[in-house]
Amino acid sequence: MTGFCDLAWQRTSALRAAIHDLPFNRELAAGTLDQARFRFYIVQDALYLDQYARILAMAAARGPDGATLRLFADAALEGIAVEQALHAQYLTRFGAEAGAAEPSPDCLSYTSFLLATAYHEPWEVLLAALLPCFWIYWVVGQAIAREAAADNPYRAWIDTYADDGFGSVVQSVKAAADRAAAATSDAVRARMLTAFIRSTQYEWLFWDGAYQLREWPAGGSRAALSEH
Repeated sequence: MTGFCDLAWQRTSALRAAIHDLPFNRELAAGTLDQARFRFYIVQDALYLDQYARILAMAAARGPDGATLRLFADAALEGIAVEQALHAQYLTRFGAEAGAAEPSPDCLSYTSFLLATAYHEPWEVLLAALLPCFWIYWVVGQAIAREAAADNPYRAWIDTYADDGFGSVVQSVKAAADRAAAATSDAVRARMLTAFIRSTQYEWLFWDGAYQLREWPAGGSRAALSEH
């Protein structure tokens, strides 16, 4: 019987190929990505990560056993700390501050989906929704690391997500997802697959949105609304 992770990976093969082929990731690998696009991305990723860490803590609290609690608590504390340090490095370089920014449509939609899943879906479905952020970043990081030159201006980002330590966390979360799927019902497994696919779609949207510098429609920002 095919495990959940193998099935989810197969079902998202075309979408994941599209993620690798996004202009943002191709240009990041080449070192030619426009700094304004990367700055937009890193600010939004910092905002996303703030919410993601909270949702990981919720997953830890809802987990079925102590091992699961430790896995997600460690991911929320240690893994997130590494990413926050990465964000701080680039934000300092760009003179940017995530706290002063507004979540983009893609960022807000993705985190809202994860929060809704955390509050309204079984724990197994939440786990499946959280998995793509781990797994796809690691695979993309590994792929870019194989192509990127040593002097790539985004080397710190590449090294963070291609790191073997990050890969070990990914393998642990995948194993937890497979165990959860094997122990639950067919109906919940189907919802897990739907959640995994949806989060993978949001990963595509997040990178594409950064490349497009996608913000809220004119007249829909807080500044514009405050004028009325």
